[in-house]
Amino acid sequence: MVSFGIHSKHWVVDEDDNIIMGEGRMEILEDIEKTGSINQTAKNMKMSYKGVWGRIKATEKAMKLKIVDTDRKMGSRLTEEGKDLLAKYTLLKKECLEADDKVFRSIFKHTE
Repeated sequence: MVSFGIHSKHWVVDEDDNIIMGEGRMEILEDIEKTGSINQTAKNMKMSYKGVWGRIKATEKAMKLKIVDTDRKMGSRLTEEGKDLLAKYTLLKKECLEADDKVFRSIFKHTE
């Protein structure tokens, strides 16, 4: 018998189905928190600075709050709202993956 599982991705979207938060933006926020730099985050993710900044701004606009604070001397860092968004999305992803796995096992219980 072949063993198989499930992989799921989750996005938080607005009423027009525009992404507000997903795995890519989670990685962006985590990397900014780690490096203190949007430019370094862009390099690490093999994206343009404009691409990273555009995703941050799109999320800020949709949520009507600032998630990344930038300062020429201090670099970039997550605001308290940004940290909260990252924590909530991380928890959402964990809870959804656990639920997905439970549903998968209940449906495919005889094929494992």
